[in-house]
Amino acid sequence: MYIHEYRGMAADRGQDIITLTTDKLSADSVSQSVTCPSCGAVSLFIGTTRDNFEGKKVIQLEYEAYGPMAESELRKICCKIRTKWPSVRHINIQHRLGVVPVTEASVIIGISSPHRSDSLEAVKYCINTLKATVPIWKKEIYESGEPCWKENKECLWADAGKDPKQS
Repeated sequence: MYIHEYRGMAADRGQDIITLTTDKLSADSVSQSVTCPSCGAVSLFIGTTRDNFEGKKVIQLEYEAYGPMAESELRKICCKIRTKWPSVRHINIQHRLGVVPVTEASVIIGISSPHRSDSLEAVKYCINTLKATVPIWKKEIYESGEPCWKENKECLWADAGKDPKQS
């Protein structure tokens, strides 16, 4: 089991929680961690393993990360969110590593703010930026037993035909 968690206070404005873990993720836990009396909005994004990709049956995903660099990039995302949406109170980003079966969460992002527009926009920005900049690699395992490393199409280091872990 691998668990790495970062908890930081953002200049007395709120808490940033970043977790990379092999444990199952909990949407309830993320939601509770960002809920606070001054906020009327808690927005969540839950990315789950689906059972298909381009006509192939997917049986599970496997994620790998370079932990220190992934955490550093996630902290940068939190800072950018707080600059773009100063009303954001709490941010919780959890990403699962290792095997993630079909229907289980790979990533959960929770963000609270006084009003819904800021938390909704911040969650969208967070997942899109995470996929583009954070060194977390995904391998799809198909029913045939064949594995395939996948790049996020948003990934800044994406290069057709290149192993995404070799960038």
